[in-house]
Amino acid sequence: MNFNAPLLRPIRILLFPLSLVYALVVRFRNFLFDSKVLSTTSFNIPVICIGNLSVGGTGKSTMVEYIAGRFHEQVPLAIVSRGYMRKTRGYALANARSTALEIGDEPMQFHLKFPNVAVAVGEERIVAIPQLLHDRPETKMILLDDAFQHRSVTAGLNILLTEYNNLFTRDWFLPTGDLRDEKRSYKRGDLIVVTKCPPGLKAGQAAAIEEEIGLLPHQKLFFGSIRYGNPYHLTRRHQLTVNNSVEVLLVSGIANPGPLKEWLQDNSRTYYEMLYSDHHIFTIDDWKDILKRYESIQSTSKIILTTEKDAVRLSKFSNELNEIPLFVMPIEMQLLFDGEEQFFGTISLFVNEFSSK
Repeated sequence: MNFNAPLLRPIRILLFPLSLVYALVVRFRNFLFDSKVLSTTSFNIPVICIGNLSVGGTGKSTMVEYIAGRFHEQVPLAIVSRGYMRKTRGYALANARSTALEIGDEPMQFHLKFPNVAVAVGEERIVAIPQLLHDRPETKMILLDDAFQHRSVTAGLNILLTEYNNLFTRDWFLPTGDLRDEKRSYKRGDLIVVTKCPPGLKAGQAAAIEEEIGLLPHQKLFFGSIRYGNPYHLTRRHQLTVNNSVEVLLVSGIANPGPLKEWLQDNSRTYYEMLYSDHHIFTIDDWKDILKRYESIQSTSKIILTTEKDAVRLSKFSNELNEIPLFVMPIEMQLLFDGEEQFFGTISLFVNEFSSK
């Protein structure tokens, strides 16, 4: 169970009665789906769901990009997301004029990184998917971002993520814990990925986690860690190597900046931080505060560093950025224990078998 900050711990414990109510609601909803009282819909196309059982940053966006990066040149691919924290509602298909405010920061990130992939948003996936297939009839594969709890759509393959430092097996329901679904819902997962593992994870540690989760015969377990690339300038795109001579101002509005802070601890001279809430929409006052904090750093070798997700929300200040060393940290998934071949092999088999029906 992750209490996020020590000061929140007593508050979250006091909210335990609310978590019991939440648990009852979640269990009743799952019962309605399991007993077929609430119906689900499947589509005549390979649909892959990527999600988790908890709130917070388990690496769903990184996993979407990991899969999209492998398949977007092989098959006409689409990504469907809710578009969390956007200023619009309903279905929307990303285009050349789209902004993060219109479709959400993560879908905008997908759209910029994979311009040949159809990226659509919609609160109700069961409504968004038919509209997407009407707009892009050539689509042969769909990735559902953060849709494990959206049971009105039946995905052909479910990829369930759980964070190494906050395994669902050790968690509890919101608001005392971070779970937004029952632990037993893990049984719906086909591929389970333990994310944000230390790169040096030992085989014995992995075996202990596998035993703790209790895999079912149809499930496969993988272990993933984060790999950072060289930061690139937000507008000029040139790269920079961060080393022990560089001081960094970290600007972040993501759920869990912990791994990036650890990386900076190991790779920079020192770092300062300006942390915002997840999906924070940066204002001009925020930008002025960032510049003021950056200018207060005395070093002659200094940069502002942000994440790719934050970068799409900061890009609206691009007219002011050419002379400002605002760098973006690229991030990607890597599977440990040579798991990549089996992972992508399983997905390819699913897509090929579906297409041959």
